[in-house]
Amino acid sequence: MDAVFSRRKVLTPEELRNLNQRSDLRGGLQMASHLGAIALAAWAHAAAMGTLWVLLTGFVLGVLINFLYAAQHELSHATVFATRKLNEWFGRAIGFVMIFPRDFDQIMHFAHHSHTQDWERDGELVREPYTLQTYLFWLSGITYWRNRVFGVVRRARGIIVEPYIRKEEEQKVVKESRLHLIGYGLIAIISIAFGTWAALTFWLIPMVLTKPIHQLQNTIEHLGLSHENDILENTRSTRTNAVIRWLCWQMPYHTAHHAFPSVPFWKLRDLNTKLEDHAGEVHRMGWIEFQIDVIRKLSQKDESQWPMNEVWVYPASGGRMARMPAE
Repeated sequence: MDAVFSRRKVLTPEELRNLNQRSDLRGGLQMASHLGAIALAAWAHAAAMGTLWVLLTGFVLGVLINFLYAAQHELSHATVFATRKLNEWFGRAIGFVMIFPRDFDQIMHFAHHSHTQDWERDGELVREPYTLQTYLFWLSGITYWRNRVFGVVRRARGIIVEPYIRKEEEQKVVKESRLHLIGYGLIAIISIAFGTWAALTFWLIPMVLTKPIHQLQNTIEHLGLSHENDILENTRSTRTNAVIRWLCWQMPYHTAHHAFPSVPFWKLRDLNTKLEDHAGEVHRMGWIEFQIDVIRKLSQKDESQWPMNEVWVYPASGGRMARMPAE
């Protein structure tokens, strides 16, 4: 996670200690608001059955479920709750819902933070360079869900191919995958035995079909940026509004998060201000303008043909964008 800029010049040790303080209350309020929104959307979805409104309620429900990954991400960093076990328990539960086992995700994500934009060691970058076609498949969620499902099944069989999983971690990952498959199997058996479509109606179908909305945030954070070891150049924040920042658990302040990943999500806005006061404006784009530019660039040539250590997806105005507006 070392970057070209000096973290010690951004925050004093006392400032970092204060920003690193967790809160069960603040984490609990965010978790309760997100889970409460899902429960409300599920109630509306049930009430809308048999009408065209079901398309809208299903969309809202699916988006809310998909963005639970933002919670899982923060739980993996143990920054949601001051009580560490709560971070693990909620992380495992949400990982089950997302078909993204918590231990595997944590290992992969820590490799991502340790080796951001390193093709061979970044846990979230171990892939072939995008072509326009492969990028659109990923954006649609088709290859995303293929990787999630086949990956859990493969690891449950004891086959580990991920280079960032250490030998001593393999058994933990295999066991976790097997427990997930047992859980999914039990849900399927119960659903068949009781003749209920609830798991499909209120979970899998909305989640799978609305994945492209979540991919708008997933793809914007690093794609098209430099692969140099400089957080200010290899990480992008998102220009968006308060509702989306709530939905994303403040991850649109992504450069600040990568600079100091131990800082809880609800303090990232203050951290971002301090970061920009020291280092200047960070790279930032909106969801739609980013997608327009990356698709335009990939239609010209594949990702491997664009410069590796330069920014090649950037706002139409050029340079770095202005800070996020105050609330």
